[in-house]
Amino acid sequence: MEDMNLIVAPSPHLRDSDTTEKIMFSVLISLLPVIGASFYFFGWDAVRLILLSSATAIITEYAFQYIRKIPIQIGDGSALLTGVLLALCVPPSLPSWMVIIGSAFAIGIGKQVFGGLGHNPFNPALVGRAFLTASFAAAMTTWTAPFDAVTTATPLVLGAARSSLPDLFFGSVAGSLGETSALAILIGGIYLFYKGVLDHRITVGVLGTVVIMALLTGQDPIFHLLAGSVLFGAVFMATDMVTSPITKGGRWIFGMGIGLIIMLIRIWGSYPDGVTFAILLMNAVTPLLNRWTRPRIYGQGVKVSE
Repeated sequence: MEDMNLIVAPSPHLRDSDTTEKIMFSVLISLLPVIGASFYFFGWDAVRLILLSSATAIITEYAFQYIRKIPIQIGDGSALLTGVLLALCVPPSLPSWMVIIGSAFAIGIGKQVFGGLGHNPFNPALVGRAFLTASFAAAMTTWTAPFDAVTTATPLVLGAARSSLPDLFFGSVAGSLGETSALAILIGGIYLFYKGVLDHRITVGVLGTVVIMALLTGQDPIFHLLAGSVLFGAVFMATDMVTSPITKGGRWIFGMGIGLIIMLIRIWGSYPDGVTFAILLMNAVTPLLNRWTRPRIYGQGVKVSE
Protein backbone atom coordinates (compact mmCIF):
# COMPACT_ATOMS: atom_id res chain seq x y z
CA MET A 1 0.00 0.00 0.00
CA GLU A 2 1.29 3.40 -0.93
CA ASP A 3 2.02 5.83 1.86
CA MET A 4 -0.81 8.33 2.33
CA ASN A 5 0.01 11.75 3.71
CA LEU A 6 -2.54 13.68 5.74
CA ILE A 7 -2.56 17.31 4.64
CA VAL A 8 -3.86 19.78 7.20
CA ALA A 9 -4.79 23.27 5.94
CA PRO A 10 -7.05 26.11 7.07
CA SER A 11 -10.39 26.79 5.43
CA PRO A 12 -11.75 27.35 2.87
CA HIS A 13 -11.41 23.81 1.59
CA LEU A 14 -13.72 24.22 -1.39
CA ARG A 15 -12.48 26.58 -4.08
CA ASP A 16 -13.50 27.56 -7.61
CA SER A 17 -11.94 29.50 -10.43
CA ASP A 18 -13.65 32.83 -9.64
CA THR A 19 -11.34 35.67 -8.70
CA THR A 20 -11.85 39.31 -7.86
CA GLU A 21 -10.59 40.26 -11.31
CA LYS A 22 -13.01 37.91 -13.09
CA ILE A 23 -15.99 39.18 -11.12
CA MET A 24 -15.12 42.85 -11.59
CA PHE A 25 -14.57 42.50 -15.31
CA SER A 26 -17.77 40.46 -15.67
CA VAL A 27 -19.67 43.40 -14.18
CA LEU A 28 -17.82 45.79 -16.48
CA ILE A 29 -18.78 43.68 -19.49
CA SER A 30 -22.41 43.65 -18.33
CA LEU A 31 -22.30 47.45 -18.22
CA LEU A 32 -21.34 47.74 -21.90
CA PRO A 33 -24.99 47.93 -23.11
CA VAL A 34 -25.68 50.67 -20.54
CA ILE A 35 -22.52 52.54 -21.52
CA GLY A 36 -23.42 52.18 -25.19
CA ALA A 37 -26.92 53.54 -24.54
CA SER A 38 -25.47 56.52 -22.67
CA PHE A 39 -23.16 57.27 -25.62
CA TYR A 40 -26.09 57.03 -28.02
CA PHE A 41 -28.47 59.27 -26.07
CA PHE A 42 -26.06 61.78 -24.51
CA GLY A 43 -23.08 61.76 -26.86
CA TRP A 44 -19.74 63.21 -25.86
CA ASP A 45 -20.95 64.22 -22.41
CA ALA A 46 -21.23 60.53 -21.56
CA VAL A 47 -17.75 59.83 -22.94
CA ARG A 48 -16.32 62.77 -20.99
CA LEU A 49 -17.83 61.81 -17.65
CA ILE A 50 -17.07 58.09 -17.86
CA LEU A 51 -13.43 58.63 -18.85
CA LEU A 52 -12.80 61.30 -16.21
CA SER A 53 -14.51 59.37 -13.42
CA SER A 54 -12.75 56.10 -14.29
CA ALA A 55 -9.30 57.70 -14.57
CA THR A 56 -9.75 59.59 -11.30
CA ALA A 57 -10.85 56.45 -9.47
CA ILE A 58 -7.80 54.49 -10.65
CA ILE A 59 -5.38 57.32 -9.81
CA THR A 60 -6.92 57.82 -6.36
CA GLU A 61 -6.74 54.11 -5.60
CA TYR A 62 -3.09 54.02 -6.67
CA ALA A 63 -2.27 57.08 -4.56
CA PHE A 64 -3.90 55.70 -1.41
CA GLN A 65 -2.24 52.29 -1.78
CA TYR A 66 1.12 53.93 -2.42
CA ILE A 67 0.79 56.18 0.64
CA ARG A 68 -0.31 53.24 2.79
CA LYS A 69 2.66 51.23 1.48
CA ILE A 70 0.56 48.24 0.52
CA PRO A 71 0.65 46.27 -2.75
CA ILE A 72 -0.74 48.25 -5.70
CA GLN A 73 -3.84 46.40 -6.90
CA ILE A 74 -5.43 48.73 -9.41
CA GLY A 75 -5.36 45.88 -11.90
CA ASP A 76 -8.17 44.01 -10.12
CA GLY A 77 -10.74 46.27 -11.81
CA SER A 78 -12.53 47.38 -8.65
CA ALA A 79 -11.48 51.04 -8.90
CA LEU A 80 -12.35 51.14 -12.60
CA LEU A 81 -15.77 49.67 -11.85
CA THR A 82 -16.44 52.26 -9.13
CA GLY A 83 -15.51 55.07 -11.50
CA VAL A 84 -17.78 53.77 -14.26
CA LEU A 85 -20.72 53.20 -11.89
CA LEU A 86 -20.40 56.69 -10.44
CA ALA A 87 -20.33 58.27 -13.89
CA LEU A 88 -23.48 56.36 -14.84
CA CYS A 89 -25.23 57.79 -11.75
CA VAL A 90 -24.78 61.48 -12.58
CA PRO A 91 -26.53 63.89 -14.98
CA PRO A 92 -24.93 64.25 -18.43
CA SER A 93 -24.47 67.99 -17.92
CA LEU A 94 -22.41 67.64 -14.71
CA PRO A 95 -19.20 69.73 -14.91
CA SER A 96 -15.96 67.78 -15.32
CA TRP A 97 -14.39 69.02 -12.09
CA MET A 98 -17.38 67.86 -10.07
CA VAL A 99 -17.23 64.27 -11.31
CA ILE A 100 -13.47 64.25 -10.61
CA ILE A 101 -14.10 65.33 -7.01
CA GLY A 102 -16.93 62.81 -6.64
CA SER A 103 -14.83 59.93 -7.98
CA ALA A 104 -11.89 60.79 -5.70
CA PHE A 105 -14.27 60.96 -2.73
CA ALA A 106 -15.87 57.62 -3.66
CA ILE A 107 -12.52 55.82 -3.64
CA GLY A 108 -10.77 57.75 -0.89
CA ILE A 109 -13.57 58.11 1.66
CA GLY A 110 -15.99 55.45 0.50
CA LYS A 111 -13.43 52.69 0.20
CA GLN A 112 -9.78 53.26 1.15
CA VAL A 113 -10.28 54.81 4.59
CA PHE A 114 -12.01 51.59 5.64
CA GLY A 115 -9.10 49.45 4.47
CA GLY A 116 -9.78 48.96 0.78
CA LEU A 117 -11.68 46.35 -1.19
CA GLY A 118 -13.69 43.99 0.98
CA HIS A 119 -13.69 46.24 4.05
CA ASN A 120 -15.95 49.11 2.95
CA PRO A 121 -19.41 49.00 4.57
CA PHE A 122 -21.05 51.21 1.94
CA ASN A 123 -21.15 51.04 -1.84
CA PRO A 124 -18.31 53.44 -2.86
CA ALA A 125 -20.00 54.68 -6.05
CA LEU A 126 -23.14 55.58 -4.11
CA VAL A 127 -21.06 57.28 -1.43
CA GLY A 128 -19.62 59.45 -4.18
CA ARG A 129 -23.07 60.15 -5.61
CA ALA A 130 -24.49 61.05 -2.21
CA PHE A 131 -21.55 63.39 -1.62
CA LEU A 132 -22.12 65.12 -4.96
CA THR A 133 -25.86 65.41 -4.29
CA ALA A 134 -25.26 67.01 -0.89
CA SER A 135 -22.49 69.30 -2.13
CA PHE A 136 -23.77 70.33 -5.56
CA ALA A 137 -27.52 69.91 -5.38
CA ALA A 138 -28.31 72.21 -8.31
CA ALA A 139 -25.89 70.53 -10.71
CA MET A 140 -26.99 67.05 -9.61
CA THR A 141 -30.65 67.86 -10.30
CA THR A 142 -30.20 69.58 -13.67
CA TRP A 143 -31.28 67.19 -16.40
CA THR A 144 -30.98 67.36 -20.15
CA ALA A 145 -32.99 65.63 -22.85
CA PRO A 146 -31.29 63.03 -25.06
CA PHE A 147 -29.74 64.13 -28.35
CA ASP A 148 -30.35 67.91 -28.09
CA ALA A 149 -29.11 68.53 -24.49
CA VAL A 150 -32.04 70.85 -23.73
CA THR A 151 -32.74 71.21 -20.02
CA THR A 152 -35.89 69.33 -19.04
CA ALA A 153 -37.53 67.40 -16.20
CA THR A 154 -37.14 63.70 -15.50
CA PRO A 155 -40.08 61.27 -15.75
CA LEU A 156 -40.33 61.09 -11.94
CA VAL A 157 -40.96 64.85 -11.87
CA LEU A 158 -43.34 64.80 -14.84
CA GLY A 159 -45.33 61.87 -13.46
CA ALA A 160 -46.75 58.73 -15.04
CA ALA A 161 -49.51 60.57 -16.95
CA ARG A 162 -46.98 62.66 -18.89
CA SER A 163 -44.41 59.93 -19.46
CA SER A 164 -44.19 57.46 -22.33
CA LEU A 165 -43.57 53.86 -21.29
CA PRO A 166 -41.83 52.98 -24.61
CA ASP A 167 -39.47 55.94 -24.13
CA LEU A 168 -38.78 54.82 -20.56
CA PHE A 169 -38.06 51.28 -21.73
CA PHE A 170 -35.72 52.19 -24.59
CA GLY A 171 -34.13 55.22 -22.89
CA SER A 172 -35.21 58.34 -24.76
CA VAL A 173 -35.84 60.32 -21.55
CA ALA A 174 -33.93 62.68 -19.28
CA GLY A 175 -32.01 61.18 -16.39
CA SER A 176 -28.62 60.01 -15.23
CA LEU A 177 -26.38 58.46 -17.86
CA GLY A 178 -27.03 54.87 -16.87
CA GLU A 179 -30.60 54.92 -15.64
CA THR A 180 -32.62 55.89 -18.72
CA SER A 181 -32.59 52.70 -20.82
CA ALA A 182 -34.36 49.83 -19.08
CA LEU A 183 -33.60 47.59 -22.06
CA ALA A 184 -29.84 48.09 -21.73
CA ILE A 185 -29.98 47.46 -17.97
CA LEU A 186 -31.97 44.25 -18.43
CA ILE A 187 -29.49 42.95 -21.02
CA GLY A 188 -26.65 43.59 -18.58
CA GLY A 189 -28.59 41.96 -15.75
CA ILE A 190 -29.26 38.82 -17.80
CA TYR A 191 -25.55 38.53 -18.54
CA LEU A 192 -24.66 38.89 -14.85
CA PHE A 193 -27.23 36.25 -13.90
CA TYR A 194 -25.82 33.91 -16.56
CA LYS A 195 -22.30 34.42 -15.18
CA GLY A 196 -23.51 33.71 -11.63
CA VAL A 197 -22.52 37.15 -10.35
CA LEU A 198 -26.05 38.51 -9.87
CA ASP A 199 -27.99 37.17 -6.87
CA HIS A 200 -31.65 37.16 -7.92
CA ARG A 201 -32.90 37.42 -4.33
CA ILE A 202 -31.79 41.03 -3.90
CA THR A 203 -32.96 42.19 -7.32
CA VAL A 204 -36.32 40.42 -7.08
CA GLY A 205 -36.74 41.69 -3.52
CA VAL A 206 -36.22 45.31 -4.61
CA LEU A 207 -38.41 45.16 -7.72
CA GLY A 208 -41.13 43.04 -6.12
CA THR A 209 -41.47 45.39 -3.15
CA VAL A 210 -41.62 48.43 -5.46
CA VAL A 211 -44.46 46.79 -7.40
CA ILE A 212 -46.39 45.81 -4.26
CA MET A 213 -46.01 49.26 -2.69
CA ALA A 214 -47.11 50.92 -5.93
CA LEU A 215 -50.23 48.76 -6.11
CA LEU A 216 -51.10 49.32 -2.45
CA THR A 217 -50.85 53.11 -2.86
CA GLY A 218 -52.68 53.33 -6.18
CA GLN A 219 -49.55 54.08 -8.24
CA ASP A 220 -48.52 52.71 -11.63
CA PRO A 221 -46.06 49.86 -10.86
CA ILE A 222 -44.60 49.72 -14.37
CA PHE A 223 -43.85 53.44 -14.26
CA HIS A 224 -42.07 53.12 -10.92
CA LEU A 225 -39.98 50.22 -12.22
CA LEU A 226 -38.89 52.03 -15.37
CA ALA A 227 -38.58 55.61 -14.10
CA GLY A 228 -35.56 56.79 -12.14
CA SER A 229 -32.76 54.46 -11.12
CA VAL A 230 -34.72 51.57 -9.60
CA LEU A 231 -33.64 49.06 -12.25
CA PHE A 232 -30.04 50.26 -12.34
CA GLY A 233 -29.82 50.21 -8.56
CA ALA A 234 -31.45 46.79 -8.22
CA VAL A 235 -29.17 45.18 -10.82
CA PHE A 236 -25.79 46.89 -10.40
CA MET A 237 -25.71 48.68 -7.03
CA ALA A 238 -27.69 46.69 -4.46
CA THR A 239 -26.05 43.43 -5.54
CA ASP A 240 -22.53 44.56 -4.63
CA MET A 241 -21.00 41.52 -2.93
CA VAL A 242 -19.05 43.49 -0.34
CA THR A 243 -21.90 45.61 1.00
CA SER A 244 -24.82 43.16 0.76
CA PRO A 245 -25.67 40.24 3.08
CA ILE A 246 -24.03 36.86 2.61
CA THR A 247 -27.02 34.77 3.72
CA LYS A 248 -29.98 33.89 1.51
CA GLY A 249 -32.56 35.14 4.00
CA GLY A 250 -30.59 38.30 4.60
CA ARG A 251 -30.52 39.06 0.88
CA TRP A 252 -34.30 38.81 0.65
CA ILE A 253 -34.75 41.19 3.58
CA PHE A 254 -32.05 43.49 2.20
CA GLY A 255 -33.77 43.76 -1.18
CA MET A 256 -37.24 44.24 0.27
CA GLY A 257 -35.93 46.90 2.64
CA ILE A 258 -34.44 48.83 -0.26
CA GLY A 259 -37.67 48.65 -2.23
CA LEU A 260 -39.71 49.79 0.77
CA ILE A 261 -37.48 52.80 1.49
CA ILE A 262 -37.47 53.80 -2.19
CA MET A 263 -41.26 53.92 -2.30
CA LEU A 264 -41.57 55.69 1.05
CA ILE A 265 -39.28 58.44 -0.26
CA ARG A 266 -40.97 58.60 -3.66
CA ILE A 267 -44.54 58.72 -2.40
CA TRP A 268 -44.29 60.69 0.84
CA GLY A 269 -40.86 62.31 0.70
CA SER A 270 -39.77 65.54 -0.92
CA TYR A 271 -37.06 63.87 -3.03
CA PRO A 272 -38.28 62.38 -6.33
CA ASP A 273 -35.99 59.33 -6.27
CA GLY A 274 -34.60 57.58 -3.22
CA VAL A 275 -32.54 54.71 -4.63
CA THR A 276 -29.15 56.01 -3.48
CA PHE A 277 -30.27 56.64 0.08
CA ALA A 278 -32.25 53.41 0.28
CA ILE A 279 -29.25 51.27 -0.69
CA LEU A 280 -26.85 53.15 1.61
CA LEU A 281 -29.25 52.80 4.55
CA MET A 282 -29.60 49.07 3.97
CA ASN A 283 -25.81 48.77 3.58
CA ALA A 284 -25.62 49.96 7.18
CA VAL A 285 -28.00 47.17 8.24
CA THR A 286 -26.07 44.43 6.43
CA PRO A 287 -24.00 43.29 9.48
CA LEU A 288 -27.19 42.89 11.52
CA LEU A 289 -28.88 40.94 8.71
CA ASN A 290 -25.89 38.61 8.52
CA ARG A 291 -26.14 38.02 12.27
CA TRP A 292 -29.92 37.61 12.42
CA THR A 293 -30.14 35.24 9.46
CA ARG A 294 -27.03 33.20 10.17
CA PRO A 295 -27.76 29.48 9.65
CA ARG A 296 -27.91 27.36 12.77
CA ILE A 297 -24.74 25.40 13.39
CA TYR A 298 -25.30 21.70 12.82
CA GLY A 299 -26.27 20.12 16.12
CA GLN A 300 -26.67 23.43 17.94
CA GLY A 301 -29.70 23.51 20.23
CA VAL A 302 -30.29 19.78 19.99
CA LYS A 303 -30.87 18.19 23.37
CA VAL A 304 -29.06 14.95 23.99
CA SER A 305 -31.43 12.29 25.33
CA GLU A 306 -30.25 10.67 28.51
